[in-house]
Amino acid sequence: MSLMDKHQFIERNATLLLVGSLLVVSIGGIVEIAPLFYLENTIEKVEGMRPYSPLELAGRNIYIREGCYACHSQMIRPFRDEVERYGHYSLAAESMYDHPFQWGSKRTGPDLARVGDRYSNEWHVQHLSDPRSVVPESIMPSYSFLKETTLKVTSATMELTANKHVGVPYTDDMLANAKADLEAQANPDADTSGLLERYPKAKVGNFDGDPARLTEMDALVAYLQVLGTLVDFSTYDDATGYR
Repeated sequence: MSLMDKHQFIERNATLLLVGSLLVVSIGGIVEIAPLFYLENTIEKVEGMRPYSPLELAGRNIYIREGCYACHSQMIRPFRDEVERYGHYSLAAESMYDHPFQWGSKRTGPDLARVGDRYSNEWHVQHLSDPRSVVPESIMPSYSFLKETTLKVTSATMELTANKHVGVPYTDDMLANAKADLEAQANPDADTSGLLERYPKAKVGNFDGDPARLTEMDALVAYLQVLGTLVDFSTYDDATGYR
């Protein structure tokens, strides 16, 4: 019996074809799944990634609460048109401390994976308060109320502890200084040496322009300003050509 005849015989025998298909799928599944039991983590770690600071985490919670993810993705795909517009394609490690992650492809507004440091704090505050004053074609609603809303975090330590329970590597030192770090990051006159040691590259400043109080606008802008800034892509993966 030739190879062609054997192939046709299997195709015409439904039971044999089903058994063969299950056998092939089972072997493929075992080959792909079995190694995962011996790996502690399937995400390649990259230099620079760290957990969010308490203020950044509070800003991220506001970002999710206000549904920003519905119009803005945080996932740059490895296509030339995307990396030329937004920057280096997203790495899995950049979302390793996100619960939940902010991936997606829905872009009523631009992708925000690399928005950190692209605009000043003042620009972000103006854009969030009156989007069309800086982007005339924008359909984004105003979030001016964030600047008038005092940031309420019942316990910054509890926020970090909850994330630690799901795998974010917050240290005892980070937990002990959570409240102080949250307040110091939005106060340019505060001693931030400890904050910057615990959270390298954290942006420090009077984010909303009002030094009198800590607002939700402070937190959201602090979060936006850190997105995409932790990994030094100038020395990462040069072979791809995406610079």
